[in-house]
Amino acid sequence: MNILLMIADDLGRMAGCYGETAIRTPNIDALAGRGTRFDMAFTSTASCSASRSVIYTGLHTHETGQYGLHHDHHHFMTFADVPTAPRLLNQAGYHTGIIGKVHVGPAEVYPWTLREESGTRDVAWVAARAGAYFAARQADRVPFFLTVGFIDPHRDETRGGFGNDDFGAEDPVFDPDAVAVPPFLPDLPEVRAELAAYYRSVHRLDRGVGLVLAALDAAGLAEDTLVVFLSDNGAPFLNSKTTLFDAGVHLPLILHRPGQRAGVANPNLVSFTDLLPTFLDLAGAAPDPGKRRGRSLLPILEDSAPRPGWDIVFGSHTFHEVTNYWPTRFLRTPRYKYHRNVAWQLDFPFSGDLYGSLSWQGIRRTDPVMIGKRPLRDYVRRPPEELFDLETDPQEVTNLAQDPDQADRLASFRARMEAWQRDTRDPWLYRDGVSVMAVEHHLPNGLHLPERFDFDPDRPGDR
Repeated sequence: MNILLMIADDLGRMAGCYGETAIRTPNIDALAGRGTRFDMAFTSTASCSASRSVIYTGLHTHETGQYGLHHDHHHFMTFADVPTAPRLLNQAGYHTGIIGKVHVGPAEVYPWTLREESGTRDVAWVAARAGAYFAARQADRVPFFLTVGFIDPHRDETRGGFGNDDFGAEDPVFDPDAVAVPPFLPDLPEVRAELAAYYRSVHRLDRGVGLVLAALDAAGLAEDTLVVFLSDNGAPFLNSKTTLFDAGVHLPLILHRPGQRAGVANPNLVSFTDLLPTFLDLAGAAPDPGKRRGRSLLPILEDSAPRPGWDIVFGSHTFHEVTNYWPTRFLRTPRYKYHRNVAWQLDFPFSGDLYGSLSWQGIRRTDPVMIGKRPLRDYVRRPPEELFDLETDPQEVTNLAQDPDQADRLASFRARMEAWQRDTRDPWLYRDGVSVMAVEHHLPNGLHLPERFDFDPDRPGDR
């Protein structure tokens, strides 16, 4: 069976099928109606290149070297020995291709057979190239794995734009007064103006999804193709993109397998590390010798109730831009979220596009400065650990890490996080301010690491 993967750029859960009624996404909604909408899907990190590398490798970024963005002069790259989706599916006899945004590297680690990289927002061009690809595969009868990387709804190079000046003629203009301001943002004129422009870009993305699916159908391949739609990270606004708050990492994931039960709302917690194992399972390809974190979603594709063992996910963020160093890890269950902020003594960094945005300019001129329900100080300066009850506090504002009633839960999550970090060989598992991996060869020879995260210059002893 073929695989078509469509990746939205910075969409978050801003789609009708995920409850955003003010945004028009009829094609995405229709795909969800035919297939499975995963309601508890999580990326590992809310950064474009890093998240995409998780999709293509089934590993977290601290395992692959794709610690942050793959662009400009100072960029990150996936290690040469990491098996990736195009490499593994090439070996399985698939024709592999990518059209549009790539944003991972180097090319030899991601050896798509066809690579038509483009930064265009012209979704008609994207669909035409996808149509040509489908026609070629229909002719040669070779199974395929095609990724379509849309640019929308990513910001453009202006301070508040989303590429609508060039390719927005077929998409509706939204009234800033009619947008729905998400709870992670304050209701300000600048925010509403950017959201209105963002909505138009989302609509263009949705139109592109419809055009690509129409091309797949026209080629006669729809009944033999697994279709996957997702977003790489949250919406390009503060409190979302580049953060591990749910607005950044709790994302859409829609799968449609021909013949499946339609309209499934799947409540199981799934990770983007599960996607490559799903592709390999569908292709009948043996897992590669490397250790993969995820597992195939095919056995639970039609589940509409929680299944035992699908109740926890982990995430890992280290960089966005090379200057945005802020390593942090998260653990998510159906109700609770635990953050381990490794570099908590640093201010949380602003990415360049968000710092330059008109929405941030408007936010910073208010008094007091609030980012959604979060005071600015709490956004920029965070403690070493955060624990949130998402049932009562879905915006992750009230930190329960110091609550005596939560001490047992905190200790349990801390232990599970450390076990996961050890299992994934995370260099950012710290004790006494040093990486455990960096000094582990000294431990058998008597080195003792105090049971604390950070080095304390006022108590430098090792006991």
